[in-house]
Amino acid sequence: MASLTYPYPDVPAPGTALEVAPGVRWLSMPLPFQLDHINLWLVDEGDEGWTIIDTGIATAETRALWEEIFKAVLNAKRVVLTHYHPDHAGNAAWICDRFGVELWTTQGEYLTAHAVRAGTAGYTGEAVLNVFRRNGLDPEHQRGMSGRNNRYAELVPDFPHSYRRIIEGDFIKMGKHRWRAIVGHGHAPEHLSLYCEALNTVIAGDMLLSTISTNVSVWSIDPEGDPLRLFLDSIARYRELPPEVLVLPSHGKPFRGAHERVAQLEAHHEARFDELKKSLQEGPKSAGELLPVLFRRKLDAHQTFFAMGEAIAHLHYLYYAGEAGRAAGADGIMRYAIR
Repeated sequence: MASLTYPYPDVPAPGTALEVAPGVRWLSMPLPFQLDHINLWLVDEGDEGWTIIDTGIATAETRALWEEIFKAVLNAKRVVLTHYHPDHAGNAAWICDRFGVELWTTQGEYLTAHAVRAGTAGYTGEAVLNVFRRNGLDPEHQRGMSGRNNRYAELVPDFPHSYRRIIEGDFIKMGKHRWRAIVGHGHAPEHLSLYCEALNTVIAGDMLLSTISTNVSVWSIDPEGDPLRLFLDSIARYRELPPEVLVLPSHGKPFRGAHERVAQLEAHHEARFDELKKSLQEGPKSAGELLPVLFRRKLDAHQTFFAMGEAIAHLHYLYYAGEAGRAAGADGIMRYAIR
């Protein structure tokens, strides 16, 4: 299998921007997590300013870095969000208000951001914890997650109250070129990627990352969902783009080799399925009991939160594919077994 290539090996310094395609610039902003940075993008709109794609989390450090960028970027035409997660949406309202511009995104991402901020429609820590309890999360981690504040609202302190809707297949003129909307699923409800044929460039968001696998989890709003099937179906669509397309991901470095990366991610998940099936041959197990199979390192509370969602997603995939059965025990915990 061909390897990926990285045409821009040097990450732009905080507070600076690097041109990666004509009229397209790359920013890198810090994150206070194990995944310690996010890539943001600027598209030159000439006299109208810039289109800003994704915004970073709302911390004093990130906003200070944006202030450095604003010394060169004197005006914004709009803010575009790939999806609602806080590292993408945290400063959306702040930037929109600053420049008096619109937010552009998909409906699923816009509404989800408001629901999570407000803790409505099942988007609460306790609702998530109930799903995890039912799937065998151990009591120690349950205690660690119980009673937590709304972290999303802390990282996204405000969010625009109106937006411009983008749907699958829309063409959006950004800069001198048209960009086609590609809507993916599994990582977020209606994740937006943008492909420019003239530049042979795709702003991929979190759907196609070069060195890590995208988090795909079952959450409380859709506790019986099959997000991993949706995700794998979504990334397969990148094979419709030219093999040498420049991929601009939200984490890691820009790369070429989209087709190869899709194949790598498919193989990664197939390997995880094989490991789960091998473990399930020993007897029925819950997602909580299978965490050490999928994650061979010690997990803190933050990491366990995402790991549980991923473990359930892998088991749901096997269940809906007919490769595993499941039943709730007398303790109410759902356990899976090979059919």
